[in-house]
Amino acid sequence: MTDRRTNPKVDEFLSKAKKWKEEFEKLRDIVLDCELTEDFKWMHPCYTFENKNIVLIHGFKEYCALLFHKGALLKDEHGILIQQTENVQAGRQIRFTNVQEIIEMEAILKAYIQEAIEVEKSGVEVSYKKHEEYTIPEEFQMILDENPALKTAFEALTPGRQRAYILHFSQPKQSKTRAARVEKCMQQILEGKGLND
Repeated sequence: MTDRRTNPKVDEFLSKAKKWKEEFEKLRDIVLDCELTEDFKWMHPCYTFENKNIVLIHGFKEYCALLFHKGALLKDEHGILIQQTENVQAGRQIRFTNVQEIIEMEAILKAYIQEAIEVEKSGVEVSYKKHEEYTIPEEFQMILDENPALKTAFEALTPGRQRAYILHFSQPKQSKTRAARVEKCMQQILEGKGLND
């Protein structure tokens, strides 16, 4: 182990943590043992190797997690990596509900972190799905077919903006909810704006 420099922003984050504090501190110790650089990104402790993101520590209502930024490329010999949602392409989590689980898995976690560092060193990248590979919900496709101006405006959006709309329209289970979302966003698309603009 080399110099374990900590980041004051992470110190502050941990001092304010109401839930998962003990778990966060243990995860931090484990990650710092792997000689990564501690940073603070997306309002969470983030650990990098040569300025490339390797893992992030974050908490949710039901669990806390170690998120591997390129987790999809890891071998996952223990079958513990979780894909948060079907639309998450690269990241994978290892989830915990108590500090004892983290303590028992320390050696495995360090092995996964070392593998993630090796993946980063190798230069391998996750191959992301292109926005054209996402299925446009039929409620949106029907309106695009009926409204050439909307179709033109949608196709003029950046791939990321198109993908955000497609995912937003696809989420609801009921057709009427999907149609309502499309209706609500039509003007924004016509104005060349993204979902979150």
